[in-house]
Amino acid sequence: MSRYFVNSSQIRDNKITIVGEDYQHLKKVLRTVKGDVITVCCEGFDYSSEITEVTNDYIIADIINKEPNQTESALKVTLFQGLPKADKMDLIVQKCIEIGVNEIVPVINERCITKINTDKDAVNKVSRWQKISLEAAKQSNRGIIPKICMPIKFTDAVNIASSFDLSVIPYEKESSTGLKDIVSKYSVVKTASIFIGPEGGYTEQEIQLAESKGINKLTLGPRILRTETAGIVALSLMMYELGDVSNGRNKICSC
Repeated sequence: MSRYFVNSSQIRDNKITIVGEDYQHLKKVLRTVKGDVITVCCEGFDYSSEITEVTNDYIIADIINKEPNQTESALKVTLFQGLPKADKMDLIVQKCIEIGVNEIVPVINERCITKINTDKDAVNKVSRWQKISLEAAKQSNRGIIPKICMPIKFTDAVNIASSFDLSVIPYEKESSTGLKDIVSKYSVVKTASIFIGPEGGYTEQEIQLAESKGINKLTLGPRILRTETAGIVALSLMMYELGDVSNGRNKICSC
């Protein structure tokens, strides 16, 4: 069934107004007509809705049923991703949204190869990544569109992460402590963050700063992972240990 996201202002009197790109897709691509049923998502709720009006500017759908989305994990994970080069961030955003990340924050590290020279450049990149987040959220039946934040410096990122219940930073020089060892020390974890470095890795000073803020070093195994692989692996492990991946609810899409 088709799945679309709206904001709360588009829902009124048990009706949903669909505009913009979703309207264009419904009318011109799917050739939606009155009586068709779609799923509309808003703030963690799924609305089963029947289309009752198709105009030249918008579509109106009556709400048939409203229920909480069942694909959002109770564990809220933020990924602090060191800016990678080329289009690697596209892959990182897409796959981490599918796995269940709640938010992605691009981070400017000392060894970042990619440079963001202007505010306009940053806005354009984040806008692109947010569109990828939207498409990935639709494909994976998410109840929200995970936010892609504006890039921030590593020092700011570790300060933010210090407020999470649990924060980890995979590091190639750490060989003995895995995620299971760390989570065993926590009784309740509702918010978590994962730090992934850029292609050049972390400096010793960055690791020391992270540790001083209570961020746990860990290993992802004996092999060195690329930056676009490490976040996917770390998030998968965390969603298995603390989230909803281990309870059999996740399904593999063949598309």
